Formats: sequence, structure tokens, C-alpha cells
Amino acid sequence: MERVFRLAEKLGAHVVQTHTSWVLILYDVVYKIKKPVNFGFLDYSTLEKRKEMCYKEVDLNRRLCKWIYLGVVPISEENGEWIIEKDTNVVEYAVKMRRIPEDRVLSNRLDSSTKEDLIKVAQVIASFHQKAKRVDEFGKIEIMKFNTDENFSQTEKYIGLTIDKEDYEFIKNKTNRFYKVYKGLFEKRIIEGKIRDGHGDIRTEHVAFLEKGICIFDCIEFNDRFRYGDVLNDMCFLSMELEYFGREDLAKAYEETYREFTKDEDFEIMLPFFKCYRAYVRGKVNSFLLDDPGLKEEEKREAKARAEKFFKLARKYAESIPL
Repeated sequence: MERVFRLAEKLGAHVVQTHTSWVLILYDVVYKIKKPVNFGFLDYSTLEKRKEMCYKEVDLNRRLCKWIYLGVVPISEENGEWIIEKDTNVVEYAVKMRRIPEDRVLSNRLDSSTKEDLIKVAQVIASFHQKAKRVDEFGKIEIMKFNTDENFSQTEKYIGLTIDKEDYEFIKNKTNRFYKVYKGLFEKRIIEGKIRDGHGDIRTEHVAFLEKGICIFDCIEFNDRFRYGDVLNDMCFLSMELEYFGREDLAKAYEETYREFTKDEDFEIMLPFFKCYRAYVRGKVNSFLLDDPGLKEEEKREAKARAEKFFKLARKYAESIPL
């Protein structure tokens, strides 16, 4: 870790840490170095695995953001110091990207973004989904139910803390009834090619409006299971977030455009189900932060408020699931 910060100081870079990466931000470029961690669902524990995931990250993200991802660069060590973009004694790798101006990212321009902006985003995503690789196996109802069962199991401990017991039971029961009523619909969507290798994390902070066009970046590369699935499950993450932030008008424009572009006849049935799922996952993830010993009490209070709001949104979606 010390070498990372010394490298950043030498480059004049600002360092942002996530639980999986160090991100070195310079004036015009960004270097992303993966941490040697293994969380089970994500494994960066060896240099070879980190190298592989760096290349995979670049290849996958160029599908929707070809101008930003410049490639993978080596990091060598000399006299105990790291030197980036040198291959004499390679000890690490980094993804090199052009820096995206913060004011171009949707999460930072929610107040000023227009319906026309989201219409363009919907067109890009719909076109991407139609061209993406089919992964039919991941459309099976058993796989989706495994994910939702896991969510309910992992959030039971937060009943009365971030989610009301009545909301928990309502969402759980509505979800499980959906599987029984629409079992054939899951099979139909597999046959129709609606299960694709998507992005996996289309959120407001991963959408940028650049001079060259719409850029949707930072897709999930570390676990294919989190990226594969129904195209509506992929696209609706963004509209769910837009509604979470109070921009229902943008969410509506986005959804209507996607529906018109794809002619998806199951849209009204599947969309509230998947939006409920996405909102519930965000409630779960924010609830997990309450158990993080590294967070300050103020940060935990903020996480608790976010979790409560996401769970209430999930309840709202569950009420609209047609059963």
C-alpha cells in the first residue's frame, strides 16, 4: 500500500480507494490498480489474476465506452519504488483510462439532465443489448430465485433496523408468488434471446455525456454471474436509481424509449419485478455498511437512511407487480 501512495505522490495523483482497487487520478488520465483481495465472488489474489481481470475490464468496457479505456499498463519495481508504464521488472498492472470530467457524469448533473439525454442513453443501451452475446443458461428461474432467496436470507437480520417486518414479508411473498405465476415467462424469454452478457451495474455514476457520445463505463468484470441475465434486469438499474433520486420524469422517458426500441412485449410484467430486485439489493448493500467497523457513526447513519429509502422503494415496486 505504501508503494501505491508513493507512486501517486510522484505522479501528482489524487488517490481514491474502494474495497477492491486503488484509483490514481491525474489531470487527464486515471490509473486503476486492483488490490490483492479475495472475497469469494471476486478473486484478485494473484498477480496473474489481476492481470487477467485488467485486460477483461478493458475489453468489456470498450463495448459501451470505447474512447475512455486506453489499455493495460505494467508497473515495475526499482529500488523499492513503483514505476508505472515500465516493463523491466513487472510487479503489478493497472488499467489506464482517460479521465472523465465530473460534470459529465449523470450522478453529478441530475438537476440539469433532460428527457432527451435519457432518450439517448436508452437508445445506446437497447442497441447494446440486441448485439450482446446470448447466455441462455443464466435466464433459468432457478438462478434468479437463488439470487432473491440469498437477498432475503442476508437481510433478515436487518428487520426492524433498515426494513420493516411487514415490508420484508410482503416483498418476499410477492417475489415468490411471481415465480409460480410466471414460470413459463422465464422460459419464453430464454427462447426469445432476452438473456445477454450485459453491463451489470448501469447506475447514474456510470453514465457520462461526452463530446463523442454517451459513455457507460465501469461494468462488472470480476464475476460473469453478476453481468449475465435478462436485459430488463440490466437496463432497469438506471431507472430505479433515477426514481430513487426523484427524477421520475427521466426514468419514464428512459423506459419508454427502451420499450419502443426493443418492442419487448413482457415489459409491463417483468419491469416492476426486476426494479424491486434492484432496489432491494441496494437496500441490502447499504445495510451491510452498518456492520463495517471502519465506518464512522455519521457514515453509518447515512447508510441506514439510504437502506431504508431503497427498501421502501422496493416495497413500492412490489405493490405494482401484476399478480
